[in-house]
Amino acid sequence: MAEKCSGSGDCKKSELTGGTMCPSFMATRKEKDSTRARANILRQYLTNSPQNPQKEFIPNQPPISAEVVKEVLDLCLSCKGCKTECPSSVDVGKMKAEFTQQYYENHPIPQRTKLIAHFSKQMKLASIAPWAFNGIFGNSMIRKQINRLVGFHPNRTMPKLNSITVTKWHKNRVKPTGLSKKVFLFCDEFTDYNDFEVGRKAILLLEHLGYEVIIPKHVDSGRSYLSKGLVKEAQQLAIKNVSLLKDVVSSDHPLIGLEPSAILSFRDEYLDLMPSDLRKDAQLLSQNTFLFEEFIAHEIAAKRITSNAFTAEERLIKIHGHCHQKALSNMSASKKALSLPKNYKVQLIPSGCCGMAGSFGYEQEHYDVSMQIGELVLFPTVRLQADEVMIAAAGTSCRHQIKDGTGRKTLHPAEILWAALL
Repeated sequence: MAEKCSGSGDCKKSELTGGTMCPSFMATRKEKDSTRARANILRQYLTNSPQNPQKEFIPNQPPISAEVVKEVLDLCLSCKGCKTECPSSVDVGKMKAEFTQQYYENHPIPQRTKLIAHFSKQMKLASIAPWAFNGIFGNSMIRKQINRLVGFHPNRTMPKLNSITVTKWHKNRVKPTGLSKKVFLFCDEFTDYNDFEVGRKAILLLEHLGYEVIIPKHVDSGRSYLSKGLVKEAQQLAIKNVSLLKDVVSSDHPLIGLEPSAILSFRDEYLDLMPSDLRKDAQLLSQNTFLFEEFIAHEIAAKRITSNAFTAEERLIKIHGHCHQKALSNMSASKKALSLPKNYKVQLIPSGCCGMAGSFGYEQEHYDVSMQIGELVLFPTVRLQADEVMIAAAGTSCRHQIKDGTGRKTLHPAEILWAALL
């Protein structure tokens, strides 16, 4: 995969040229932080390192150490922009995850990495007493001290916990009857614990439109493990999810997800992580797995959802797209879904990555670059919008980055459409 890089330098773009690749280079303008540099250092390492069993060293060049590679890969946000915008489709995010897994085979895993990777376990424990968690992290002085203790930047705020998870709420509520259509909702760990209102309103919206929403048995997406290079742990979850869902999901009853980084794992990493006996199942599952906005856009095209159910009020909506959404899907579905109310005017913000990228923007040493990336296009555009303009973003990291960077509240498309129902 590293050898796919042709050295064309298409990754060395600025925010003025558009696109997502490569957010850290756009911020620093250093060759070391380009997609090309990361591919090149990996290629040199693999052909000229002490770990190479064939010892095919490049003449007159000293071996590259794993520490040097790790340093060059450090500012990769795993945005996946290079997967589609690079003319050679060099997927540095995937290579970084694999390299990091191999690195941890011979080095201790940092405590902060473990903390982030086990995100859902932390949230499950904290949800025993969500009032305590929210009280602690709602106090700026206490939060800043805890942030420093674990290696997060003190200015970063923490997402709150709801008093009940989406899964429990949905299981215990009285559900409507007589719904003619059925969809499965992948209730990812971020929505379940931290974005309760997004999950609740998405379910209520779909039910209002005539869909029975079922949350099938599944486990976490594994995204937090993939983001920190703990690929083996992510693989275990991926195998469990494919095994649990392969005989449930179909073209008639698709799987939809609200968090792009979680649901799009089915189309990307899951396909590479499957053992041979599950690869065909994973491929079929990926073909029937959709972002929430993709599903809505598909149903609009099939005339099963119309604007008659929605307000005729005029509103302007500005959309920021999640990086994985732009790399593995497209933004046209989001625009089509949010244009469902006939007088909603929808415009795409010409932004690349928001700069948060999961835990990247939280980490002390990455905070400044994270905010620099946000200031390229996204933050200035949001600040220019009048209060009545709605800002939409499907990614939980994106919404949090906009909040920390501009103070503006950002809504998931499902929340916007739910509020627009008649």
